[in-house]
Amino acid sequence: MAYKLLIDGNLVDGASTLDVINPANGTVFASCARADEAQLEQAVAAAKRAFPAWAALSHAERRDYLNRLADAVQARETEFVELLTREQGKPLPQAKFEIAGSIVALRYFGEQSFPLETVRETEDGKILEQRAPLGVVAAITPWNFPVALLMIKVAPALSVGNTMIAKPAPTTPLTTALFGEVAAKILPPGVFNVIIDANDLGGKITSHPDVAKVAFTGSTPTGKRVMQSAAGTVKRLTLELGGNDAAIVLDDVNVKEIAPKVFNAAMLNAGQVCLAAKRIYAPRSLYDALCEELAKLAREAVVDDGVHQGTQIGPVQNKQQYEKVLDLIEGARAEGKVLAGGSAVQRDGYFIQPTVVRDLSDDAPLVREEQFGPVVPVLVYDSIDEVIERVNDSEYGLGGTVWTDDPDRGLQVALRIQSGTVWVNKHLDMPFDVSFGGAKQSGIGRESGIDGMKEYTQLKVINIANKAA
Repeated sequence: MAYKLLIDGNLVDGASTLDVINPANGTVFASCARADEAQLEQAVAAAKRAFPAWAALSHAERRDYLNRLADAVQARETEFVELLTREQGKPLPQAKFEIAGSIVALRYFGEQSFPLETVRETEDGKILEQRAPLGVVAAITPWNFPVALLMIKVAPALSVGNTMIAKPAPTTPLTTALFGEVAAKILPPGVFNVIIDANDLGGKITSHPDVAKVAFTGSTPTGKRVMQSAAGTVKRLTLELGGNDAAIVLDDVNVKEIAPKVFNAAMLNAGQVCLAAKRIYAPRSLYDALCEELAKLAREAVVDDGVHQGTQIGPVQNKQQYEKVLDLIEGARAEGKVLAGGSAVQRDGYFIQPTVVRDLSDDAPLVREEQFGPVVPVLVYDSIDEVIERVNDSEYGLGGTVWTDDPDRGLQVALRIQSGTVWVNKHLDMPFDVSFGGAKQSGIGRESGIDGMKEYTQLKVINIANKAA
């Protein structure tokens, strides 16, 4: 299959091509079109031209387009799922969950609208609020959830009347290109465009004067560069950045019952989740038992190519991240105790044994940094006040979890954690009607929910007097 760019309604070849590697074997399995700066300019110009007519449609008309997109993706769901696993590495059931959720996102956000709202009305006049679309929105997406994180940008942005440029990560461009192929047959020309690069066009997009907003998901260092680049045109920004989420286990739990849940919170998608549990804190009375249970789960986990039935943990998505995670493990080995895993799997591809490390200091890189891989440190604490202080001593503040037999007690701990989301006795429950976003250096703005949709609009206040003054 040819994976092309989508510019002004046309599927086109790139100025060059980009090889795509299957992380399960480390070899090239496909190539796709790669855009140059001239093609980016064409895409932005097309989106700008398409904006007035798209914004002028009724919400019901735009909703119908989004439902048709959802229908078309659903009709090719198996193709999307298999392609997602091949380019990203996650097990097929996780890929199926991502694609199914993406279809729901298109339908859900397509249904939401912002009619003109009356704030106040008196005998002298009234004050109204209008939510107007911004214009051209650029969606820059990462490689860990390349479809889901695109859809929670595309669906709200298009629903409220914006047009779009989508730029996927260079290591996972194919599912975005496939969505572009679907969109080309449904959306008016220019409403949605796909530009694939090798990380060389991002700065052109984020600084472009005709791009009104950038919705970016990725690392905090890259998010800072996006913010700097967008400053020249005072662009609207949504930045969903890195996290170093803490899992706090309280002293009233049954270790055998909660250990699998905490393990899954750390190891889902081979740990490549912004909101994964990246450091686990256990009370001294349960520390040894929890460490051993987590290590046992790590030793028993099935690590394999995501296409194989029964696989629980797939490969790290790309070689650069694979090498970074292995370096973090080696650094942790020198200071702490590796209970399970601790090395690469001796086979082709970017596989790392699920790794559990104990007895690290709070200053260890594996504790301070975002590992984004199948390795987790387990740390001991002696009091709630102490652990909350340690958890909050981070530049990150994306999410976190609390595990307890007493939900009210869990709430009191959650209220003190400095992050955008905290789950109690669950993880990664993210309904589309609830927004999420980061505190501190984990991001700016909200995604999903009504608050996330509002990020794609300009609030306008209209103040009317019944008679001229």
